[in-house]
Amino acid sequence: MSFGRLGRSQGAQPMSEINVTPLVDVLLVLVVILIITAPLLASSIKLNLPKTDAAEPIGPAASLSLVVDRNGQAFLNDKPLTLTQLGISLSQTAAQDPDTEVQLRADAAVPYGQIVTVMGVAQKAGLNRIGFVADEPLPAPNAAPGKP
Repeated sequence: MSFGRLGRSQGAQPMSEINVTPLVDVLLVLVVILIITAPLLASSIKLNLPKTDAAEPIGPAASLSLVVDRNGQAFLNDKPLTLTQLGISLSQTAAQDPDTEVQLRADAAVPYGQIVTVMGVAQKAGLNRIGFVADEPLPAPNAAPGKP
């Protein structure tokens, strides 16, 4: 009988390579989720817009300045007008370009009803794009910079 060493098989060797298969699987799942959800985030209203070759990109829209001072006097491009004259002038502008934007500047002391009246004149004339112009508020004297 010979007493020799029993042959031992070597145990599992440590892996020296990284298995990237699970990483690739996770990344593919994330890409699929992104592809599915991205269109849903863009718009919540589903539209099937018509297509035409005649569509042209439009430039910046024309605008006019409509000012209502503290006394309720309307000024169109710095020219004082009555409400009747204002309606006629705005109708002429709407006939030339109905997409003209009205930039409405009103004094803070003007009653709301007067502003609504001027807006009604503009809308009756055919100008429905009305933008309100306001100034930025002054910072409070005790507030630290960057804090409200």
